[in-house]
Amino acid sequence: MHIDWQHFTPWSSLAGGVMLGLAAALFVLLNGRILGISGILGGLRLRACGERAWRVSFLLGLLAAPWLWSAAYGWEGSPPAMAIDADWPMLIAAGLLVGLGTRYGAGCTSGHGVCGLSRLSPRSLVATMAFMGAGFATVYVLRHIV
Repeated sequence: MHIDWQHFTPWSSLAGGVMLGLAAALFVLLNGRILGISGILGGLRLRACGERAWRVSFLLGLLAAPWLWSAAYGWEGSPPAMAIDADWPMLIAAGLLVGLGTRYGAGCTSGHGVCGLSRLSPRSLVATMAFMGAGFATVYVLRHIV
């Protein structure tokens, strides 16, 4: 294993984790709802108009935040180069499988991993272990076997 020390960001990562935890805690305290992205997104098609407005606003905020941050503060230097070594059919299949998994698992990593674990939910612990185990196995198979 190699750690890229030039791009290792423990303080900004810690700050991001604290902000995510604080946002999840405030969301459940103020709204009585779990801050799970798949539940928020999935609820768009099932909810009344009053429910739809906050969900759309939340999702638009998620999409707009990186651009707003970049416009306000710019990138420190240049952002790390990103490369996705997959073609469109593979990305579409992966997205559909993740979506299917979130439906079968009754939530996503943000719902189970952040909110469920903080509430000491046994179901969320099992779901998070399954997410992580499947991720580890997939990376191992794709990088070392295929």
